[in-house]
Amino acid sequence: MSPSADTKLDALRSPEGAELLAVAGELAATDPARAALALRAHTSDPELASAALTQATLRLSAAAKFGEDAHAMFFTRDGLEQATRPEVAARRAARLKAAGATRVADLCCGIGTEAVALARAGLRVVAVDADAATAALATANAEALGLADLIEVRNADALDTDLTGCDAVFADPARRDAAGRRVFDPAAYAPPLNALLARAEGVPYGVIKVGPGIPHEAVPAGAEAEWVSVDGDVVEAALWLGRTVEVPRRATVIRRGEVHELTGAGDRPAPLGETGRYLYEPDGAVLRTYLVSELADLLGARLADPTIAYLHADDLVATPFARTFEVEETMPFSVKRLRSALRERGVGRLTVKKRGVDIDPDALRRELLGKGKAKGAAEATVVVTRIEGQRTAFICSPV
Repeated sequence: MSPSADTKLDALRSPEGAELLAVAGELAATDPARAALALRAHTSDPELASAALTQATLRLSAAAKFGEDAHAMFFTRDGLEQATRPEVAARRAARLKAAGATRVADLCCGIGTEAVALARAGLRVVAVDADAATAALATANAEALGLADLIEVRNADALDTDLTGCDAVFADPARRDAAGRRVFDPAAYAPPLNALLARAEGVPYGVIKVGPGIPHEAVPAGAEAEWVSVDGDVVEAALWLGRTVEVPRRATVIRRGEVHELTGAGDRPAPLGETGRYLYEPDGAVLRTYLVSELADLLGARLADPTIAYLHADDLVATPFARTFEVEETMPFSVKRLRSALRERGVGRLTVKKRGVDIDPDALRRELLGKGKAKGAAEATVVVTRIEGQRTAFICSPV
């Protein structure tokens, strides 16, 4: 919501406001171009009409992430964009519950989506946010979803709020600056990571959400660092603290709703060897956790170059932790040779992937297909990488 719309939250939560939101939702879904004008016929307050339409539009956008909950919740644009995916938040809440936590301080709670997941896992929650308007939204969402008896919302400083009675801490610090740009330095989080770690010290159970780009040297000693990917995209990382720690590193891969975990120390190199019939491209969560060696063990695979994280094997092993390609031909990288080989195969649809080489995949794809002149119906993937300092190309088909 806009700053002026923030003041309309109580009005939107009234029975009359709920009716206006319902009308706004129908208009936003069926006639968005005329919705603002049409909504004026239902209220004499133009600011309330604007707030209702903004909220209805955000709810439509939120439906893909929050399902039916979206139609009852209240959002801000930033809050919706930055909210954790429900399946990730639910899994984290279940893990805290299984570890033994009972009452969680949700520091920097935002619009309350993590608090909702924690409460639905059966945990009591103290949700804290320094911004009064944001805390009001968290309160509204807890009530709208029937969880107000489990969620206490406080408008307070995350570093100063009383944690008495809380045996767990969850924190999701802001990782954008005033201009909306992403912040990668943990010391520039708001609050800073070190301050949150100090706040969580002594609390039995803890987890702090961090940016996926956090360097390993910023992971505190004794913490478990987890990276999470959903359907191929790395969406977040988290530091598990205290009694929640189980392993040094964890790659959590969620594909089509199924959760898969790869764990290990992340401190040893993968074996080296020759290329093979199959090429595996590790999931981003596996790469971020430095668990390529552990994945190589599962696949019976090896690296062909110690600096390039493509795994090679002679046998096919199904895995959720990597994309798999069957190698049809391997050659020194040459545009001319690749173009000829692709034409012989009748390739008209091509994907180009690269690692460790300075090429533009889109430009190379256009060059190989003759700027769209290729007539073939076949599809292929070309992987360009470096092996022992030499640029090498693989013509592959996805498995």
